[in-house]
Amino acid sequence: MHTAPLRRPENEKTTRHWTGRLSPDSDAADPQRMSAGPTRLSGVHGRSERYSANRTCDNKTQRLVCDPMSIQLRTARFACSLALAAAVYSGPGQAQAQVDPGETFVVQQAQGAPTVSLGGTVVPYKEVTLAAQLPGRVTFIAGREGDTFKEKDLLVAIGDEELLANRRALLAQMASADAQLRNAGVQYSREVFSPQSRSAMGGMGLPNLFDQMFTRPVESFVGERDRTTERSADLFASGIQIQEAQNAMLRLQAELQALDSKIRDARSIAPFDGVIVRKLVEVGDTIQPGQPMLNYADVEYLQVEVDVPARLRPGLRDGMMVQAEIDPDNRRVPVRVAQIFPMADPQRHTVKIKFDLPQGVSEPGMYAKVLVPDLNAPARANPVIPSSAVRYNGSLPGVYVVNERGEPQLRLIRVGEEMTAGMVTVLSGLRAGERILANPGPRVTAGWASGAPADR
Repeated sequence: MHTAPLRRPENEKTTRHWTGRLSPDSDAADPQRMSAGPTRLSGVHGRSERYSANRTCDNKTQRLVCDPMSIQLRTARFACSLALAAAVYSGPGQAQAQVDPGETFVVQQAQGAPTVSLGGTVVPYKEVTLAAQLPGRVTFIAGREGDTFKEKDLLVAIGDEELLANRRALLAQMASADAQLRNAGVQYSREVFSPQSRSAMGGMGLPNLFDQMFTRPVESFVGERDRTTERSADLFASGIQIQEAQNAMLRLQAELQALDSKIRDARSIAPFDGVIVRKLVEVGDTIQPGQPMLNYADVEYLQVEVDVPARLRPGLRDGMMVQAEIDPDNRRVPVRVAQIFPMADPQRHTVKIKFDLPQGVSEPGMYAKVLVPDLNAPARANPVIPSSAVRYNGSLPGVYVVNERGEPQLRLIRVGEEMTAGMVTVLSGLRAGERILANPGPRVTAGWASGAPADR
Protein backbone atom coordinates (compact mmCIF):
# COMPACT_ATOMS: atom_id res chain seq x y z
CA MET A 1 0.00 0.00 0.00
CA HIS A 2 1.43 3.33 -1.04
CA THR A 3 1.47 5.98 1.58
CA ALA A 4 1.45 9.58 0.43
CA PRO A 5 4.18 11.79 1.85
CA LEU A 6 3.31 14.12 4.69
CA ARG A 7 2.98 17.76 3.79
CA ARG A 8 3.65 20.65 6.13
CA PRO A 9 0.84 23.07 6.51
CA GLU A 10 1.46 26.38 4.85
CA ASN A 11 0.93 28.33 8.07
CA GLU A 12 3.43 26.19 10.04
CA LYS A 13 6.96 27.52 10.30
CA THR A 14 9.64 25.12 11.41
CA THR A 15 13.28 26.08 11.60
CA ARG A 16 15.77 23.38 10.83
CA HIS A 17 19.44 23.66 11.86
CA TRP A 18 21.83 22.79 9.08
CA THR A 19 24.56 20.45 10.18
CA GLY A 20 26.67 20.86 7.10
CA ARG A 21 26.45 17.21 5.90
CA LEU A 22 24.18 15.12 3.70
CA SER A 23 22.85 11.67 4.58
CA PRO A 24 24.28 8.79 2.54
CA ASP A 25 20.90 8.00 1.08
CA SER A 26 19.96 11.56 0.31
CA ASP A 27 18.93 12.61 -3.12
CA ALA A 28 21.74 15.17 -3.22
CA ALA A 29 24.27 12.34 -3.48
CA ASP A 30 22.81 11.30 -6.83
CA PRO A 31 22.31 13.98 -9.46
CA GLN A 32 19.68 11.88 -11.26
CA ARG A 33 17.63 11.53 -8.10
CA MET A 34 17.89 15.26 -7.48
CA SER A 35 16.49 15.93 -10.90
CA ALA A 36 13.82 13.24 -10.66
CA GLY A 37 12.56 13.34 -7.13
CA PRO A 38 12.57 15.07 -3.82
CA THR A 39 15.67 15.65 -1.63
CA ARG A 40 16.22 14.00 1.77
CA LEU A 41 17.83 16.21 4.44
CA SER A 42 19.27 15.01 7.73
CA GLY A 43 18.60 17.35 10.63
CA VAL A 44 19.80 17.52 14.18
CA HIS A 45 16.89 15.37 15.41
CA GLY A 46 17.77 12.41 13.14
CA ARG A 47 14.48 12.69 11.23
CA SER A 48 14.29 13.09 7.49
CA GLU A 49 11.62 14.65 5.46
CA ARG A 50 11.12 14.76 1.76
CA TYR A 51 10.76 18.03 0.02
CA SER A 52 10.21 18.89 -3.54
CA ALA A 53 13.38 19.83 -5.46
CA ASN A 54 11.76 22.85 -6.98
CA ARG A 55 10.39 24.07 -3.65
CA THR A 56 11.58 27.56 -2.79
CA CYS A 57 11.84 29.12 0.63
CA ASP A 58 9.33 31.79 1.14
CA ASN A 59 11.35 34.03 3.52
CA LYS A 60 14.92 35.16 4.27
CA THR A 61 15.41 32.80 7.17
CA GLN A 62 14.42 29.77 5.17
CA ARG A 63 16.78 30.79 2.33
CA LEU A 64 19.73 31.01 4.77
CA VAL A 65 18.84 27.61 6.23
CA CYS A 66 18.39 25.94 2.91
CA ASP A 67 21.60 27.35 1.24
CA PRO A 68 24.80 25.81 2.79
CA MET A 69 27.17 28.21 0.93
CA SER A 70 25.40 31.21 2.40
CA ILE A 71 25.86 29.79 5.89
CA GLN A 72 29.64 29.32 5.37
CA LEU A 73 30.09 32.87 4.03
CA ARG A 74 28.05 34.21 6.90
CA THR A 75 30.23 32.37 9.42
CA ALA A 76 33.46 33.71 7.84
CA ARG A 77 32.16 37.27 7.83
CA PHE A 78 31.15 37.00 11.45
CA ALA A 79 34.61 35.77 12.46
CA CYS A 80 36.31 38.69 10.63
CA SER A 81 33.96 41.14 12.32
CA LEU A 82 34.87 39.74 15.73
CA ALA A 83 38.63 40.05 15.01
CA LEU A 84 38.26 43.64 13.75
CA ALA A 85 36.17 44.60 16.75
CA ALA A 86 38.76 43.13 19.09
CA ALA A 87 41.54 45.11 17.41
CA VAL A 88 39.55 48.36 17.55
CA TYR A 89 38.58 47.71 21.13
CA SER A 90 42.17 47.19 22.22
CA GLY A 91 43.23 50.69 21.02
CA PRO A 92 46.74 52.16 20.76
CA GLY A 93 47.29 51.87 24.48
CA GLN A 94 47.34 48.07 24.32
CA ALA A 95 49.90 48.12 21.46
CA GLN A 96 52.17 50.40 23.39
CA ALA A 97 51.77 48.35 26.54
CA GLN A 98 53.68 45.52 24.85
CA VAL A 99 56.74 47.72 24.13
CA ASP A 100 59.71 47.20 26.44
CA PRO A 101 60.98 50.61 27.56
CA GLY A 102 64.46 49.28 28.31
CA GLU A 103 66.56 49.67 31.43
CA THR A 104 66.37 52.72 33.64
CA PHE A 105 69.17 54.83 35.06
CA VAL A 106 69.24 56.67 38.36
CA VAL A 107 70.52 60.21 37.89
CA GLN A 108 73.82 60.66 39.72
CA GLN A 109 75.62 63.70 41.04
CA ALA A 110 79.14 64.42 39.79
CA GLN A 111 81.70 66.40 41.75
CA GLY A 112 84.65 68.12 40.12
CA ALA A 113 86.30 71.35 39.13
CA PRO A 114 84.53 73.33 36.42
CA THR A 115 86.14 73.57 33.02
CA VAL A 116 86.51 76.33 30.47
CA SER A 117 86.18 75.61 26.75
CA LEU A 118 89.01 77.22 24.75
CA GLY A 119 89.17 77.23 20.98
CA GLY A 120 92.30 76.16 19.15
CA THR A 121 93.62 74.96 15.82
CA VAL A 122 94.82 71.51 14.81
CA VAL A 123 98.43 71.82 13.62
CA PRO A 124 100.97 69.25 12.36
CA TYR A 125 103.59 67.94 14.70
CA LYS A 126 106.32 69.34 12.39
CA GLU A 127 105.88 71.90 9.62
CA VAL A 128 108.41 73.82 7.52
CA THR A 129 108.20 76.42 4.77
CA LEU A 130 110.63 75.81 1.92
CA ALA A 131 111.78 79.19 0.58
CA ALA A 132 114.11 80.09 -2.29
CA GLN A 133 117.75 80.65 -1.34
CA LEU A 134 118.86 82.23 -4.62
CA PRO A 135 117.20 83.85 -7.63
CA GLY A 136 116.28 81.76 -10.60
CA ARG A 137 113.53 79.95 -12.43
CA VAL A 138 111.62 76.97 -11.05
CA THR A 139 112.41 73.93 -13.19
CA PHE A 140 110.93 71.07 -11.15
CA ILE A 141 108.19 70.45 -8.55
CA ALA A 142 107.81 66.91 -7.23
CA GLY A 143 104.03 66.89 -6.74
CA ARG A 144 100.96 68.69 -5.49
CA GLU A 145 99.10 69.15 -2.23
CA GLY A 146 98.58 65.87 -0.39
CA ASP A 147 101.42 63.94 -2.05
CA THR A 148 103.57 61.98 0.39
CA PHE A 149 107.38 61.93 0.28
CA LYS A 150 110.22 60.34 2.18
CA GLU A 151 113.12 62.06 3.85
CA LYS A 152 115.77 63.41 1.40
CA ASP A 153 113.41 63.27 -1.59
CA LEU A 154 113.73 66.13 -4.09
CA LEU A 155 110.77 68.52 -3.84
CA VAL A 156 111.66 71.69 -5.81
CA ALA A 157 114.56 72.53 -8.15
CA ILE A 158 115.70 75.93 -9.44
CA GLY A 159 117.75 76.44 -12.60
CA ASP A 160 121.49 76.17 -11.78
CA GLU A 161 123.16 76.45 -15.20
CA GLU A 162 125.04 79.63 -14.29
CA LEU A 163 126.24 78.13 -11.03
CA LEU A 164 127.57 75.06 -12.80
CA ALA A 165 129.47 77.25 -15.28
CA ASN A 166 131.05 79.19 -12.41
CA ARG A 167 132.03 75.92 -10.83
CA ARG A 168 133.87 74.77 -13.94
CA ALA A 169 135.77 78.10 -14.08
CA LEU A 170 136.70 77.74 -10.44
CA LEU A 171 138.04 74.26 -11.03
CA ALA A 172 140.32 75.68 -13.75
CA GLN A 173 141.65 78.28 -11.33
CA MET A 174 142.32 75.58 -8.81
CA ALA A 175 144.35 73.66 -11.40
CA SER A 176 146.52 76.78 -12.02
CA ALA A 177 146.99 77.31 -8.30
CA ASP A 178 148.08 73.72 -7.93
CA ALA A 179 150.71 74.20 -10.66
CA GLN A 180 152.05 77.32 -8.92
CA LEU A 181 152.25 75.42 -5.67
CA ARG A 182 154.28 72.66 -7.23
CA ASN A 183 156.61 75.20 -8.90
CA ALA A 184 157.20 76.97 -5.61
CA GLY A 185 158.17 73.66 -4.03
CA VAL A 186 160.67 72.94 -6.79
CA GLN A 187 162.27 76.39 -6.42
CA TYR A 188 162.60 75.91 -2.70
CA SER A 189 164.31 72.56 -3.16
CA ARG A 190 166.70 74.14 -5.68
CA GLU A 191 167.59 76.87 -3.22
CA VAL A 192 168.26 74.31 -0.53
CA PHE A 193 170.53 72.09 -2.59
CA SER A 194 172.14 74.81 -4.76
CA PRO A 195 172.31 78.01 -2.71
CA GLN A 196 173.05 81.34 -4.48
CA SER A 197 173.37 79.58 -7.79
CA ARG A 198 171.71 82.41 -9.67
CA SER A 199 174.08 85.05 -8.24
CA ALA A 200 177.36 83.09 -8.90
CA MET A 201 179.43 84.32 -11.81
CA GLY A 202 179.76 81.97 -14.70
CA GLY A 203 182.78 81.06 -16.74
CA MET A 204 186.07 79.27 -16.12
CA GLY A 205 189.64 80.17 -15.64
CA LEU A 206 191.31 82.87 -13.63
CA PRO A 207 188.33 85.29 -13.19
CA ASN A 208 186.14 82.72 -11.53
CA LEU A 209 189.03 81.31 -9.56
CA PHE A 210 190.08 84.80 -8.43
CA ASP A 211 186.47 85.56 -7.37
CA GLN A 212 186.14 82.38 -5.38
CA MET A 213 189.58 82.54 -3.78
CA PHE A 214 190.12 86.23 -3.11
CA THR A 215 187.08 88.49 -3.79
CA ARG A 216 184.38 86.80 -1.66
CA PRO A 217 186.62 85.96 1.30
CA VAL A 218 187.87 89.54 1.37
CA GLU A 219 184.28 90.91 1.26
CA SER A 220 183.29 88.66 4.14
CA PHE A 221 186.42 89.64 6.11
CA VAL A 222 185.94 93.34 5.54
CA GLY A 223 182.18 93.00 6.41
CA GLU A 224 180.68 94.25 3.20
CA ARG A 225 178.59 91.05 2.65
CA ASP A 226 177.13 88.25 4.87
CA ARG A 227 176.72 85.11 2.83
CA THR A 228 174.80 83.23 5.56
CA THR A 229 172.18 85.95 5.85
CA GLU A 230 171.77 86.10 2.10
CA ARG A 231 171.21 82.34 1.91
CA SER A 232 168.65 82.42 4.74
CA ALA A 233 166.80 85.21 2.94
CA ASP A 234 166.73 83.24 -0.28
CA LEU A 235 165.34 80.17 1.51
CA PHE A 236 162.71 82.28 3.26
CA ALA A 237 161.60 83.84 -0.05
CA SER A 238 161.22 80.40 -1.58
CA GLY A 239 159.18 79.26 1.42
CA ILE A 240 156.92 82.33 1.10
CA GLN A 241 156.19 81.41 -2.50
CA ILE A 242 155.12 77.93 -1.39
CA GLN A 243 152.88 79.38 1.34
CA GLU A 244 151.27 81.85 -1.07
CA ALA A 245 150.53 79.04 -3.50
CA GLN A 246 148.98 76.99 -0.70
CA ASN A 247 146.84 79.93 0.45
CA ALA A 248 145.64 80.48 -3.10
CA MET A 249 144.63 76.84 -3.29
CA LEU A 250 142.75 77.07 0.03
CA ARG A 251 140.94 80.21 -1.13
CA LEU A 252 139.80 78.51 -4.31
CA GLN A 253 138.66 75.45 -2.34
CA ALA A 254 136.56 77.68 -0.08
CA GLU A 255 135.02 79.35 -3.12
CA LEU A 256 134.23 75.92 -4.51
CA GLN A 257 132.50 74.93 -1.26
CA ALA A 258 130.43 78.13 -1.31
CA LEU A 259 129.48 77.51 -4.91
CA ASP A 260 128.53 73.92 -4.15
CA SER A 261 126.38 75.20 -1.28
CA LYS A 262 124.53 77.51 -3.68
CA ILE A 263 124.03 74.65 -6.08
CA ARG A 264 122.66 72.58 -3.22
CA ASP A 265 120.35 75.44 -2.20
CA ALA A 266 118.91 75.37 -5.71
CA ARG A 267 117.39 71.98 -4.84
CA SER A 268 114.88 71.79 -1.95
CA ILE A 269 115.10 68.41 -0.21
CA ALA A 270 112.46 66.90 2.11
CA PRO A 271 113.79 67.25 5.67
CA PHE A 272 111.56 64.44 7.02
CA ASP A 273 108.74 62.12 6.00
CA GLY A 274 105.64 64.17 5.27
CA VAL A 275 103.25 65.63 2.72
CA ILE A 276 102.99 68.84 0.73
CA VAL A 277 100.50 70.99 2.59
CA ARG A 278 100.49 73.98 0.25
CA LYS A 279 102.17 74.72 -3.07
CA LEU A 280 102.99 78.39 -3.66
CA VAL A 281 104.85 78.32 -7.01
CA GLU A 282 104.61 76.53 -10.32
CA VAL A 283 107.17 75.31 -12.83
CA GLY A 284 108.48 78.28 -14.83
CA ASP A 285 107.97 80.91 -12.12
CA THR A 286 110.84 83.33 -11.54
CA ILE A 287 111.56 83.64 -7.84
CA GLN A 288 113.79 85.71 -5.60
CA PRO A 289 115.69 84.75 -2.44
CA GLY A 290 113.37 84.36 0.53
CA GLN A 291 110.24 83.75 -1.53
CA PRO A 292 108.16 80.81 -0.11
CA MET A 293 107.71 77.86 -2.45
CA LEU A 294 106.14 75.00 -0.44
CA ASN A 295 104.63 74.26 2.95
CA TYR A 296 105.73 70.79 4.00
CA ALA A 297 104.47 69.05 7.16
CA ASP A 298 104.40 65.77 9.05
CA VAL A 299 100.67 65.05 9.43
CA GLU A 300 100.99 61.58 10.94
CA TYR A 301 101.00 63.14 14.40
CA LEU A 302 98.79 66.15 15.09
CA GLN A 303 98.50 68.64 17.92
CA VAL A 304 96.01 71.25 19.10
CA GLU A 305 97.55 74.68 19.59
CA VAL A 306 95.64 76.79 22.12
CA ASP A 307 96.30 80.23 23.60
CA VAL A 308 95.39 79.65 27.25
CA PRO A 309 94.69 82.67 29.50
CA ALA A 310 97.33 83.18 32.14
CA ARG A 311 94.85 82.58 34.98
CA LEU A 312 94.18 79.04 33.70
CA ARG A 313 97.86 78.16 33.29
CA PRO A 314 98.27 76.73 36.86
CA GLY A 315 95.64 74.07 36.11
CA LEU A 316 97.79 72.43 33.41
CA ARG A 317 101.03 70.51 33.61
CA ASP A 318 103.14 68.41 31.25
CA GLY A 319 101.61 65.02 30.49
CA MET A 320 98.19 65.91 31.92
CA MET A 321 95.14 64.40 30.17
CA VAL A 322 92.15 66.62 29.35
CA GLN A 323 89.16 66.41 27.01
CA ALA A 324 88.78 68.08 23.61
CA GLU A 325 85.93 68.45 21.10
CA ILE A 326 86.88 67.98 17.47
CA ASP A 327 84.97 69.33 14.48
CA PRO A 328 82.83 68.59 12.52
CA ASP A 329 80.72 66.39 14.84
CA ASN A 330 82.08 67.72 18.17
CA ARG A 331 83.42 64.30 19.01
CA ARG A 332 84.97 64.11 22.47
CA VAL A 333 88.55 62.74 22.52
CA PRO A 334 91.28 62.73 25.17
CA VAL A 335 94.35 64.91 24.58
CA ARG A 336 97.67 65.17 26.41
CA VAL A 337 99.58 68.31 27.34
CA ALA A 338 102.69 68.10 25.14
CA GLN A 339 104.38 71.50 25.44
CA ILE A 340 103.88 74.60 27.56
CA PHE A 341 105.69 77.64 26.22
CA PRO A 342 107.77 79.37 28.90
CA MET A 343 106.80 82.96 28.05
CA ALA A 344 103.35 84.54 27.89
CA ASP A 345 102.20 86.94 25.20
CA PRO A 346 102.72 90.45 26.65
CA GLN A 347 99.87 91.86 24.57
CA ARG A 348 97.17 89.21 25.02
CA HIS A 349 98.40 87.77 28.35
CA THR A 350 98.03 84.21 27.13
CA VAL A 351 100.33 81.20 27.17
CA LYS A 352 100.65 79.01 24.10
CA ILE A 353 100.13 75.32 24.92
CA LYS A 354 100.16 72.34 22.57
CA PHE A 355 98.14 69.16 23.15
CA ASP A 356 98.82 65.81 21.49
CA LEU A 357 95.87 64.34 19.57
CA PRO A 358 95.14 60.65 18.95
CA GLN A 359 95.91 59.49 15.43
CA GLY A 360 93.23 59.69 12.78
CA VAL A 361 90.71 61.90 14.59
CA SER A 362 91.22 65.21 12.77
CA GLU A 363 92.99 67.03 9.96
CA PRO A 364 95.44 69.97 10.04
CA GLY A 365 93.77 73.36 10.15
CA MET A 366 90.50 72.16 11.69
CA TYR A 367 88.89 73.82 14.70
CA ALA A 368 89.02 72.17 18.11
CA LYS A 369 87.95 73.05 21.64
CA VAL A 370 89.92 72.00 24.70
CA LEU A 371 88.26 71.79 28.12
CA VAL A 372 90.75 73.34 30.53
CA PRO A 373 90.09 73.01 34.29
CA ASP A 374 89.51 76.28 36.14
CA LEU A 375 91.01 76.00 39.62
CA ASN A 376 89.93 79.52 40.56
CA ALA A 377 86.19 78.84 40.14
CA PRO A 378 84.18 77.14 42.90
CA ALA A 379 83.45 73.46 42.44
CA ARG A 380 80.01 72.67 41.04
CA ALA A 381 77.94 69.50 41.27
CA ASN A 382 75.82 68.67 38.24
CA PRO A 383 73.66 65.63 37.50
CA VAL A 384 75.25 63.09 35.19
CA ILE A 385 73.32 60.84 32.78
CA PRO A 386 74.24 58.59 29.83
CA SER A 387 74.40 60.42 26.53
CA SER A 388 72.21 57.66 25.02
CA ALA A 389 69.30 58.82 27.20
CA VAL A 390 69.10 62.22 25.52
CA ARG A 391 66.57 62.55 22.71
CA TYR A 392 66.31 65.67 20.56
CA ASN A 393 62.92 67.05 19.59
CA GLY A 394 64.02 69.39 16.85
CA SER A 395 66.86 71.29 18.52
CA LEU A 396 65.64 70.80 22.11
CA PRO A 397 67.23 67.98 24.15
CA GLY A 398 65.04 65.95 26.48
CA VAL A 399 64.88 62.73 28.48
CA TYR A 400 62.12 60.33 29.49
CA VAL A 401 61.66 60.52 33.27
CA VAL A 402 59.92 57.53 34.89
CA ASN A 403 57.30 58.70 37.40
CA GLU A 404 55.90 56.88 40.46
CA ARG A 405 53.45 54.88 38.32
CA GLY A 406 56.22 53.69 36.01
CA GLU A 407 55.13 55.95 33.15
CA PRO A 408 57.82 57.74 31.09
CA GLN A 409 57.31 61.48 30.78
CA LEU A 410 59.27 63.63 28.36
CA ARG A 411 61.15 66.46 30.07
CA LEU A 412 63.31 69.10 28.41
CA ILE A 413 66.81 69.61 29.82
CA ARG A 414 69.94 71.69 29.27
CA VAL A 415 72.92 69.57 28.33
CA GLY A 416 76.35 70.52 29.62
CA GLU A 417 79.77 69.12 28.84
CA GLU A 418 80.47 65.55 27.86
CA MET A 419 82.47 63.36 30.19
CA THR A 420 84.27 60.07 29.90
CA ALA A 421 82.54 56.67 29.50
CA GLY A 422 79.70 58.14 27.43
CA MET A 423 78.31 60.34 30.20
CA VAL A 424 77.07 63.92 29.92
CA THR A 425 76.31 66.57 32.54
CA VAL A 426 72.91 68.24 32.87
CA LEU A 427 72.77 71.93 33.71
CA SER A 428 69.04 72.07 34.43
CA GLY A 429 65.91 69.93 34.21
CA LEU A 430 66.95 66.92 36.33
CA ARG A 431 67.71 66.17 39.95
CA ALA A 432 69.91 63.51 41.44
CA GLY A 433 67.96 60.35 42.29
CA GLU A 434 65.37 60.57 39.51
CA ARG A 435 64.92 57.58 37.23
CA ILE A 436 65.16 57.97 33.47
CA LEU A 437 65.17 55.63 30.50
CA ALA A 438 68.80 54.87 29.69
CA ASN A 439 68.16 54.24 25.99
CA PRO A 440 64.51 54.82 25.01
CA GLY A 441 63.36 53.10 21.86
CA PRO A 442 61.69 54.84 18.94
CA ARG A 443 58.19 53.61 19.98
CA VAL A 444 58.38 54.92 23.53
CA THR A 445 56.26 58.06 23.93
CA ALA A 446 55.23 60.26 26.81
CA GLY A 447 52.29 58.88 28.80
CA TRP A 448 53.18 55.21 28.29
CA ALA A 449 52.68 53.09 31.42
CA SER A 450 54.02 49.58 31.80
CA GLY A 451 51.19 47.16 32.62
CA ALA A 452 48.53 49.89 32.92
CA PRO A 453 45.14 49.34 31.26
CA ALA A 454 44.50 51.16 28.05
CA ASP A 455 42.35 54.25 28.09
CA ARG A 456 38.97 53.72 26.53
